[in-house]
Amino acid sequence: MRMLFALIGIAALAWLAGWALLRADAARLANGLRVAGPALMIVAGVALLLVGRGQLGGLLIAGGLSLLFAARRRIAATPSKGSRSTVRSAALEMELDHDTGALEGVVLAGRLEGRVLGQMTQAELMALRADLALDAESLQLLETYLDGRFPAWRQDADADIGGGQAGAPASGSMTEKEAYQILGLEPGAGAADIRKAHRRLMQRLHPDLGGTSFLAARINEAKDLLLSLHG
Repeated sequence: MRMLFALIGIAALAWLAGWALLRADAARLANGLRVAGPALMIVAGVALLLVGRGQLGGLLIAGGLSLLFAARRRIAATPSKGSRSTVRSAALEMELDHDTGALEGVVLAGRLEGRVLGQMTQAELMALRADLALDAESLQLLETYLDGRFPAWRQDADADIGGGQAGAPASGSMTEKEAYQILGLEPGAGAADIRKAHRRLMQRLHPDLGGTSFLAARINEAKDLLLSLHG
């Protein structure tokens, strides 16, 4: 009788898994398949325990749990297509598209609050730059955006405002959540995955490769913070 109940339970779980897979998108489907095998091993192990096959059941449960934890780590560490890194200052929030390397942003405070940078003209962006003259961190973010969208903007700009790109300003205290967002990782990613994400982003944004010292500094800060938590 216990075997019958176990088989019914396994059949029900298989039906639910199939129903979920039919409705999942490609990314969720791939992640679901990583978890499905270990989950079925655990269910089979429980069924064997119920029918008195404790040794074999225990082995299946232990193996399934080990594989399940490994799959969860891989899912957390794998940046999905369309993944973005987020950097926030007092007046701006910028996002980096990992696939294209494109930057986009929105104004968080001031007379232009709510405006999307990609929808603003160069003249409007220069007016915003003047507004941010006393906010070094936000100014660096905006100048990073201007460098990508209007490479020649500095030739016509007032070099005295904000001191150009003399160096990356000291940023505020970064939280663990912000660090994961900057590197485009899910919480729980391992040290190796943190280093891999850091290398990938630095290849796009390092100052020697056409990036900026400010964003490179934020990426380095995020890596150092997360690695310190794994130490």
